[in-house]
Amino acid sequence: MIDLPKPVAEIVDTLASIPGTVVVALGGSRALGNNDTGSDWDLGLYYRGTVDLTALSAYGDVFPPGSWGRLMNGGAWLHHGNEKIDVLLRDLNTVDYWGARAEEGEFERDALLGYLAGVPTYLLSAELASCHSLYGKIPAPAFPQKLRAAAPPIWRFCRSFSLDYARAHARRGNYAGAVGQASAAVMQESHAILCERGQWICNEKRLIESANLEHSNDLFAHIPHKANDLLKWIDSLSDALGASDEINSPWQ
Repeated sequence: MIDLPKPVAEIVDTLASIPGTVVVALGGSRALGNNDTGSDWDLGLYYRGTVDLTALSAYGDVFPPGSWGRLMNGGAWLHHGNEKIDVLLRDLNTVDYWGARAEEGEFERDALLGYLAGVPTYLLSAELASCHSLYGKIPAPAFPQKLRAAAPPIWRFCRSFSLDYARAHARRGNYAGAVGQASAAVMQESHAILCERGQWICNEKRLIESANLEHSNDLFAHIPHKANDLLKWIDSLSDALGASDEINSPWQ
């Protein structure tokens, strides 16, 4: 049993009372047990049909279903008492659809603010595997074997594409573009490693550490400014990510 502060428990009760609610779940760092004194409370509202979030408007900013995209499709930033509470909407029809696709080794990537590599659609299954139900029940999926086989080559294609575009930016003296593409490549290789392991991940905050690629951060502490040196730096990063042996990329 999770001991919730009274303000958080009251928000959970409010969410549970909304017609259409199936599950209210605790997610994020508090569900994983790696929260700190600055951590907020992440509550997932799993629903079917439609939900009316009017009851939450007294506590903060509310964003209705569809306002954030097809995966993270809405939510609310709330303050109640001394607690900061984030509510994240999840349409169970969408969760079921992408969960079934993941079982077949299939996924897509969505652009979302705050994510370098993009958000894989199997994120919805990853969240179920890591959250704790506070109201209602929902099964936690295992990592699909077909996804373990299919996802790493896709992520590594993305990684290599990003590294080549980093080189293209470097040749033109576009420092920001080169470093941005290189950073995305690190995240993409991290996703590939975790998929090979069959390990769910919900965001990029601890993605590099989870993939044991912390050594790549050392390279980013010493980024050169001259174009030729920057190209050599990207090659060093490529070596660190295991991409140096690739020849004749299909897009070249």
